[in-house]
Amino acid sequence: MPVLASVTLRARDAVKGIWREAAKFGVIGALAFVVDNGGYNLLVFGLPGDGRGGVLRTAPVQASALATAAAALFSWAGNRYWTYRHQHRAKVTHELALFLLANGVGLVITAGTVFASRQLLGLDSALSDNTARILGWVLATLFRFYAYRRYVFVAP
Repeated sequence: MPVLASVTLRARDAVKGIWREAAKFGVIGALAFVVDNGGYNLLVFGLPGDGRGGVLRTAPVQASALATAAAALFSWAGNRYWTYRHQHRAKVTHELALFLLANGVGLVITAGTVFASRQLLGLDSALSDNTARILGWVLATLFRFYAYRRYVFVAP
């Protein structure tokens, strides 16, 4: 019975640790989501009620990439110094390079859903853009959580 109890306690602690990590990752991700989607909507659609559109109204894919890049920088700082503060690498440049690579893939996923919505499906409304971006963001977030855990923020 002691072996079973020991395995049960270790499993419980592992699950508790992952949930804590996922919660912190989620908070940073939610804030990055606001930076990403808020930035995108400002760049493409402008201020609410303005009617003129944003500075990148004719370049939604580029606006998506720019907004995602800003959110990625916020995410790196938040994850490095809060979520994974005990697991980050000593060499910041190596960690940042891996982080940027993982976020580059995430950026392509997010911008790719906007491209598919606009170019393949012919949709161009705020609702269709935001739906495409949310789908891309969910897929990119799942990828990022895996990549951060496995490759970017690893214990020294």
